[in-house]
This record gives sequence, structure tokens and C-alpha cells, in this order.
Amino acid sequence: MGWVKVALAALQNGERALVQPRGGSMRGRIEDSQKIEISTVTPEDVVPGDVVFIEWKSGYILHLVLEAEPERVLIGNTLGKVNGWAPRKSIVGIVSKVFPL
Repeated sequence: MGWVKVALAALQNGERALVQPRGGSMRGRIEDSQKIEISTVTPEDVVPGDVVFIEWKSGYILHLVLEAEPERVLIGNTLGKVNGWAPRKSIVGIVSKVFPL
């Protein structure tokens, strides 16, 4: 996953990341290979409806925040799948822009 490494490097330097992630789990919001911008975010500022770049299990994913509690967020995709609860501290960034196809 080359885009993940690019995003992590940019965010660790306090920069925005411009990437084109692969996959179809966010269809309707982010299409396969669509260019997006990921920015740094304070995890406490994330609200339902945000798309976050988050550490999940043994990797990183872009997913939709479905619910938010003070210490954790419920993430899922745009196809109706609910992945589960993740600690807010696992949020690495937020999708700040989706470029037109």
C-alpha cells in the first residue's frame, strides 16, 4: 500500500497528504483511485460523518465515523458494513478534500 506510506510520512511532518487510495469500500464518497487530501486532525474534534485515516488492526484504513463517544469512534464503510469501535488515539488524519474524478 504505497499511498499509506505517503500519507503517514506527510502527516508525521505536519503536512497534508495527496493520495489516490485503492478499494471500493467507500464507494459513493471516495471512488477507487480517486485523488483525496488527508490532513492532520485532533482526534477529539472528529464527529460522525467524517472520513478518517485510522490505524485498524494491523494496518491503516480510510473509513466513515458512524458514531462518536469521548474515548472512541465507531467506524464502518459506505456500503453498510460496521467494522467496530476504535480508540480516538488511533485516528491519524481526516479526509479534508475529495477531488472530482
